[in-house]
Amino acid sequence: MQTPTRAARRRAILAILGAAILFAAAAACVKALHGAVPLAQLVLFRSLFALPVLLPLLRRAGGWRALRTPNPAGHVWRTVFGLIGMATAFYGYATMPLAAVTALGFTMPLFLTLLAVPLLGETVGWRRGSAVLVGFCGVLLMVRPWEAAGGDVPLAPSLAVLAGSLSWALAMITIRRMGEAGESGVSIVLWFAIGASGVAAIASLPGWVWPSGTQWLLLIGIGMVSALAQLLMTEAYRVGEPTLVAPFEYSGIVWTTLLGALVWAEAPDLWDGAGILILVGSGLYIWHREMQLGLKR
Repeated sequence: MQTPTRAARRRAILAILGAAILFAAAAACVKALHGAVPLAQLVLFRSLFALPVLLPLLRRAGGWRALRTPNPAGHVWRTVFGLIGMATAFYGYATMPLAAVTALGFTMPLFLTLLAVPLLGETVGWRRGSAVLVGFCGVLLMVRPWEAAGGDVPLAPSLAVLAGSLSWALAMITIRRMGEAGESGVSIVLWFAIGASGVAAIASLPGWVWPSGTQWLLLIGIGMVSALAQLLMTEAYRVGEPTLVAPFEYSGIVWTTLLGALVWAEAPDLWDGAGILILVGSGLYIWHREMQLGLKR
């Protein structure tokens, strides 16, 4: 495999930083709706308005033939897990500080490490196991369930976001299995957008609310900005090494903290800040160990 040039590495870093900024902007758009649009409609428009941005991938992959799949069941499970992860994240953005939701989303690598043992047959050593335990201690510092009033991070939405992170980990495992079976990345991305749009459309009908003009702009922004972020992330991992790119994903906590502070006057307290640092640190350590073990293998 050809080693990426300095220009390619710079391009990869800029792409992943851009993706993190755009994901933060999409989260801010969700929060700006203030829960005025039902959750099912949020998921619908996020998926539906992403399609025009993603369709060039389909043309580049050879047209509609790229959607042929030998594994429809895999796409169904990927859609189910992805929908749960998306819906719970949107719920979190509407009810919690942006930085807290982003930080709790970083528990996905922790869940992925745990699930890789029973579902992928991998072995997790004491170092990664300890990092997972430390990471969840960071979550406890943020949520503080032993306090009657709790902190700035409410318990019920936090549990929902954590359930969504678990679901995203299951989605990642499903994607990995599909990739090993020969499924193309274009097929996985587009079938999820199509499937999520269909399921969310049906779920939206009973409580449909017509958005206002400003809300339409925010909904379009959520879909298109998220799709652009997804494309930038794909490009970053395409032209740069994962060992270079992955740590820059954690820059998302910086952007959501800044947006939350500037727009909604959200500032993590001392315990929240400590929990976020511990959680991010454990995630980075797990990534570091994964890279070391991958090099040894």
